[in-house]
Amino acid sequence: MTTPVTIIGAGLGGLVLARVLHVHGIPVTVYEAEPSPAARRQGGMLDIHPWNGQPALEAAGLTEGFRELVLEGRESYRVLDRKGTVLLDRPDDGTGERPEVQRGELRQLLLDSLPNGIVRWGCKVTGVQTLDEGRYKVGLADGTTVVTSLLVGADGAWSRVRPLLSGATPEYVGVSVIETFLFDGDTRHPAAAEAVGAGSLFALTPGKGILAHRESGGTLHSYAQLVKPQDWLAGIDLTDAATVTARVVEEFDGWAPELTALITDSDTPPVLRRLFTLPTGHRWNRTPGVTLLGDAAHLMPPNGEGANLAMQDGAALGQAIAARPDDVEAALAEYEQAMFTRAAGVAADDDIYTIMFGDDAPHSMVAMLTGAEQGS
Repeated sequence: MTTPVTIIGAGLGGLVLARVLHVHGIPVTVYEAEPSPAARRQGGMLDIHPWNGQPALEAAGLTEGFRELVLEGRESYRVLDRKGTVLLDRPDDGTGERPEVQRGELRQLLLDSLPNGIVRWGCKVTGVQTLDEGRYKVGLADGTTVVTSLLVGADGAWSRVRPLLSGATPEYVGVSVIETFLFDGDTRHPAAAEAVGAGSLFALTPGKGILAHRESGGTLHSYAQLVKPQDWLAGIDLTDAATVTARVVEEFDGWAPELTALITDSDTPPVLRRLFTLPTGHRWNRTPGVTLLGDAAHLMPPNGEGANLAMQDGAALGQAIAARPDDVEAALAEYEQAMFTRAAGVAADDDIYTIMFGDDAPHSMVAMLTGAEQGS
């Protein structure tokens, strides 16, 4: 196959696609808005599933490298109430079925597997236009353009490629998140570190919760999640860390101090993230020469599946193109139909936010986790 593939977005899904195409000798270029791989923190911990994420990395030929990134002992979790009482403490069982890695390290593994020049940094897409003969013109913020006949939108929630295929736009799901980090937790923040435990923490009550993960080096990566209208904090200067922190911690008045410390003692400024979703079952009619993967195709609130699905999309699309290099339209059609089905299935099964923040929280979370144990 000599037709080059143009990918917009160097997230995990786009990079898995690029790697699989490269392995099969198919020319590919990835355009990424960020100026460099180190431009920002790349999320937190990911549990890589044996039914989608791990096979995707195997298709990319990166299983060995992935295994070297696994943080042992992180497949544990605990559920606490607002007073810090431990309601469930499940240690890592040592099976390694869903190993935990850090998103940034996994992304770097993928980047290191690609030759220099495949990913082009600082290329922010401002829009995409349809040309004649199945070609597309991608406009970049620096005024340059790229013309391609095979375009993949791997550019996330606010995809610039999606409007070529669908009029769907993300909708707010009713949950806002404040992200914080405590570094060297065991030494500098021992009470909070003890509360988090060895892996993941869910401290919940109806309408709100504090979730946290233990990353490498004792880093405690936390998310204060609240059921709030979209304009919550709209009147606050979000660059004023002290004001944002004070406003958020007000919502957790009466909570155990070792839990609220995950907000108040942050070593980084708090970051507000509002959660959005695309309609369940989002799909589009086959349009020649263009498709989507990951959040651009099936954005959903964080539920442990997004990154795995994106990598599965990337691997499946790359394999489909490699298997039918002389009939790319058939490859895209095959990929899309399978992707629509699996994404809809995951979305239909997901009720995690009702479980975490519903009227019976945190006991509903304990019931879900212990039920999963008994059913495994």
